[in-house]
Amino acid sequence: MSSPKRVIVLGATGSIGTSCCDILKGHPDRYVPVLLSAYSNERKLAELSASFNNVPSLLISRDGEEALHRMITDTDADIVVNGIAGSPGLRFSRTALESGKDLALANKETIVMAGPLIRNIARKKDRKILPVDSEHAAVFSLLEAHGTTAVSEVILTASGGPFRTWDRERIYNATVEQALNHPTWSMGSKITIDSASMANKGLELIEAVRLFDLEPETVSVVIHPQSLVHSMIRMTDGVLYAQISKPDMRHPIHAALEWPETLPNHLEPFSFSEPRTLEFYPPRADAFPLLDLARRAVQSGGSYTIAYNAANECAVAAFLSRRIPFGALAEITAEVLARDWSGNPGSIDDVIEADTRIRQAADSILKGWPS
Repeated sequence: MSSPKRVIVLGATGSIGTSCCDILKGHPDRYVPVLLSAYSNERKLAELSASFNNVPSLLISRDGEEALHRMITDTDADIVVNGIAGSPGLRFSRTALESGKDLALANKETIVMAGPLIRNIARKKDRKILPVDSEHAAVFSLLEAHGTTAVSEVILTASGGPFRTWDRERIYNATVEQALNHPTWSMGSKITIDSASMANKGLELIEAVRLFDLEPETVSVVIHPQSLVHSMIRMTDGVLYAQISKPDMRHPIHAALEWPETLPNHLEPFSFSEPRTLEFYPPRADAFPLLDLARRAVQSGGSYTIAYNAANECAVAAFLSRRIPFGALAEITAEVLARDWSGNPGSIDDVIEADTRIRQAADSILKGWPS
């Protein structure tokens, strides 16, 4: 029997991190955590560390980002699970790959902001980027099973969030509490707001294009309220293949940790022992403009996907602090994207510099809101 896989978990106290730790605890013969990190939840991080025989841990708010970069580099590990939320996760993805570790990636901003650059680092280091979010993990699995040459379309599914059936005016004036009430998934506040606005699906559309080297027009989105079908691929002969499982993030995390094998896990499988209804609807572009803005951003190239992500992050922070209405999320993002971001970053540092400039532009717009 091979030795257990050594795992670093970044963002261990968040939704992805706690799901990952549950997988590690369920299969101690296969995985051993060697480092846990969190941003500020010291109590929960200490509890997790103690549950794994006091595995080393680091609190970013106390110890600093550079300390975590050093520990990732110096720790003997096979794979890093990046569950850090938002754009700060990009730097840690780079560190994981540059230090010769595979990357199980839940931080979609890494690919949205710097997809070609981060994939180039992975190639140079002969390391694998394994998607952890449910949609891209499904696409990854389907493309591995069926190849890419005969695939004509990749279809990402979206739950539709809490506002799936609301009219535009009601969506525009939705409260923070309403936007945080997701019908299917339990997630952090930023990604829950993104799910309500469909910015999350916009980010995932960009991620699919960049991660799997697809043309933007071959990636589509369909609303699927049951969240049982995680993605589909359409072949050139019109046949569809889908991945179906319960909406549980532990499934894609387990798949990433096990790759290239597929082994049993301790999770309850999807069952047909009771009647099931699967519904699919086209997304309402007029009610959720952030989805179309994402497609336009990835089609535009340059730094426009960086701009999409940065503008949306700034707008979500303003919404959560009750400075702008929910409907302004798309308006702020559109106003930022209307500027010239055609410069093409040549390095991760260029990406970070562009991200800083774009956030300054977004903050300037927010200060004058409503204009």
